[in-house]
Amino acid sequence: MRKWLLSLGMLTVACSATAQPVYNPTRMTCAAVQTAIARNGVVILSYTSRRVLSLPVYNRYVDNIWQCGSRLLRQTTVPTLDDATCSVRTCDIRMPRSRGSR
Repeated sequence: MRKWLLSLGMLTVACSATAQPVYNPTRMTCAAVQTAIARNGVVILSYTSRRVLSLPVYNRYVDNIWQCGSRLLRQTTVPTLDDATCSVRTCDIRMPRSRGSR
């Protein structure tokens, strides 16, 4: 029982260390969003869609390609307090095509 509780405690610490901060970019300047991404390496940005006002939008944004694993780094934009098209980076869901595939 004691070993089980110790294992559970260690697992809890390990999981909380990998948590990614969540920000609402529409309440931040573009520079503040870019700084948060650079400081943390990976963040989640969550905001309401401008096309469908009740639709929440969220995604994982990264500082560099090392956070993407085998995925591609893609430049995209998010709305911020001072810039409707603030430039940020995310990992592209699509896997790179191998030379042999058609």
